[in-house]
Amino acid sequence: MASAAPGRCCPASYGYGARALAAPATLRAETLLVAGGLYGNPEALERLLELHAGEQGDKALVFNGDFHWFDTDAHDFRRVTEGVLAHVAIRGNVETELATPASGAGCGCGYPDWVGDAEVERSNRILERLLRTAVAFPALLERLGALPMHAVAEVGGERVAIVHGDAQSLAGWGFSQERLRTPEGRAAAAAALDAARVRVIASSHTCLPVLQSFGAAGALVNNGSAGMPNFRGTRFGIASRISVRPSRRALYGARAGRLYVDALAIDYDAAAWERRFLAQWPPGSEAHLSYHARIAGGPDYASADALREHLPGAGLAAA
Repeated sequence: MASAAPGRCCPASYGYGARALAAPATLRAETLLVAGGLYGNPEALERLLELHAGEQGDKALVFNGDFHWFDTDAHDFRRVTEGVLAHVAIRGNVETELATPASGAGCGCGYPDWVGDAEVERSNRILERLLRTAVAFPALLERLGALPMHAVAEVGGERVAIVHGDAQSLAGWGFSQERLRTPEGRAAAAAALDAARVRVIASSHTCLPVLQSFGAAGALVNNGSAGMPNFRGTRFGIASRISVRPSRRALYGARAGRLYVDALAIDYDAAAWERRFLAQWPPGSEAHLSYHARIAGGPDYASADALREHLPGAGLAAA
């Protein structure tokens, strides 16, 4: 049974279910860049905008939540919010809890059992401090609260669902790399693709990237973090690129029907970002304890771990 502790529980309003993703597409493009977990990094935002500008053809940039986290500086908070809202966006648990805090939800992260209690508590404190910055921007908070929890796009005639967490909830962990290592997790992801009637689901939320292929039938892509390193010994973020054309910049990728699903490096100015982070979260602060080692040198995770090949018998029929 899931814990009801703040940071581990999710409000009922976070739920929607995979069938909600079977709705008609509201966005059409030849190429989507999907970036979640910007985490208040304006250096990553600027580099992401450059990557988007460099794409050819009919394109869209979609932010799928948690674009805020470390940006307790008021200038950074405004800069990130306005930069994101100039494009397509859905809200994550961070934006939801900033705009409409739920009693007892803490950070709204919905952390699973494998995340330690100390890290959960630090995340709750990070959200509390960020909220003290955010309340100075009521008009921006109103716009954040009005963002949808999910979206559906059509790319090259294929349907793509965009969520923050998983197919069930805004803060679900069903699309985490840990869950997708299990047969049950892969089967649930395959069933979600089928129920949503989509070729690809793009998610974020769980901090580490994974691209799980289901062969020609579809794929699940989680970009991990756009604003922090995702692999050991690296200092760049990741965005998901879903397109009718392959990318020459792909770190790894897979085919899903007519689509190319690729992971792109967001090679922001890492030194500038670390200085900015330390100015807001010095040694001993909650975010420094939880995240500085990753910002400085990446997590204990390799790019080879992110690409998961199709395993027959996952139970997904071709869409």
